[in-house]
Amino acid sequence: MVPRAGARPEFKAGQVAILRMGGHNDTYIAFASAPEDDEFEFLIKHFPDQPGLSGALFDPRAEKQVVLKNIVGRGFPVEDHKGHDLVFVAMGIGLAPLRSTLRHLSRSRKDYGRLLVLYGARTVDDFCFEEEMTTEWREHGVELRQVISQPNGDWSGPTGYVQSLLDNIVPDLNDPVALVCGSREMIEQTRARLLTLGFAAEKILTNY
Repeated sequence: MVPRAGARPEFKAGQVAILRMGGHNDTYIAFASAPEDDEFEFLIKHFPDQPGLSGALFDPRAEKQVVLKNIVGRGFPVEDHKGHDLVFVAMGIGLAPLRSTLRHLSRSRKDYGRLLVLYGARTVDDFCFEEEMTTEWREHGVELRQVISQPNGDWSGPTGYVQSLLDNIVPDLNDPVALVCGSREMIEQTRARLLTLGFAAEKILTNY
């Protein structure tokens, strides 16, 4: 999505856009691009049988003018946590605001410790930005751990839910800060697991 000429709306990494297209209801979708990127990127799940903006965007007959009505949420204030290890925990398209933050951090990578992404999905096909994860992220020293909850014959990695990966990872991190995005249930379960592992509540960040 390329902004029109004129004043460019500013946002913080991890924030959420309120989008409108045609007569469809307002839709809340997190930015997947960094604030510094030339274009706005969004990660949108296609629901072909449901009305709304997500379906219309994939309909070749629909008007494609999208209006950015507002920007909401607190985002991820990573500048407040320089020197810390950061662990990103995401499920499904919840990866979008964390990708926004990772792209933002790439410009000041040396100011942070380890960057560890724990990413869960239902199946292998539900993972997003796979090529970027294995190229650009690796070049910036991002460590990736993936897990799926509905394994099939194409997967030999860990299975279960993404929060299950925390137990063997958190003890090796240096004063870490967690950035979490996913369903409400996943966020609550992840927060509970992190508190059990010794995280202070103020070091468990959500973007909204």
